[in-house]
Amino acid sequence: MKTPTPYPANKYSSSVFKARGALNAVLAHLEKNPELKGVVTHSSGNHGQALAWAAKRCGIACTVVVPEGTSPAKIGLIKKYGAECVICEPTPTARKETCAKIAKEQGKQEVPPYDDLLVLAGQGTIGLEILRQVPDLDMILVPISGGGLTSGISIAAARVNPKTQVCPVEPVGKDLQPSLEANARLWTGPPQFLPSIADAIRIQQAGDITFPIMCQYTAKKVFTVKDDDMIKAMKWSWENLKVVVEVSSAAGVAVVLSEGFRSETAQKIGVILSGGNCLVDKLMWN
Repeated sequence: MKTPTPYPANKYSSSVFKARGALNAVLAHLEKNPELKGVVTHSSGNHGQALAWAAKRCGIACTVVVPEGTSPAKIGLIKKYGAECVICEPTPTARKETCAKIAKEQGKQEVPPYDDLLVLAGQGTIGLEILRQVPDLDMILVPISGGGLTSGISIAAARVNPKTQVCPVEPVGKDLQPSLEANARLWTGPPQFLPSIADAIRIQQAGDITFPIMCQYTAKKVFTVKDDDMIKAMKWSWENLKVVVEVSSAAGVAVVLSEGFRSETAQKIGVILSGGNCLVDKLMWN
């Protein structure tokens, strides 16, 4: 019998695991430069909230660049922590360029959402904790965007229990597995957002820093889930786990609940619940 172990990495002030990487990066930059003017990032919302929270905690300014169409719940939380929110065109390139411009003009330190060693090191502590609690896990399912969480957990798992497979869970259209199998970036054209309802994991391409790490440490087994299945898994999690998860966070749960997963040989599975930011008066299954 398969034994799924949900790991709620969404139980923070910012309701998202990204608080770990954001705080680790801010503290490291402040240690290096105590006169740091502030930090800036680009985000679909969750990393922006986490960085805003970390910056407020450390007493420095924060600016977050988000694309048009970002969830009002996430923008509200970014502003709640005192950060400035700048809206840009809804493309990954526009996000990065706007962020870099603000960093240069205002003298702020960039803290990328995933393509950063300090950030992914913070996220990797989730892998250390879950394997401390269940050291003989066969598999850990991780919702993937740019790969910061996946690469961080993969490094941790390789150190603690190399037999544990860390498997990314992606929305339709990301097509990560062929690139992992080839150990080469097979995506063509500029980075883009996928047409998925799962806004926290809709970046198509993995990062320049995270991708080589995943090629080395992450399992060459990627699970792809449809929007409808993530919505059903989100509802199932609220009703059965009594845990508030957003739709992107339910990606791993969708895998475990799927018909095809029944043939999977892994018996002990860890499922990362990565975020819980959503508008409760506009739940997707209503």
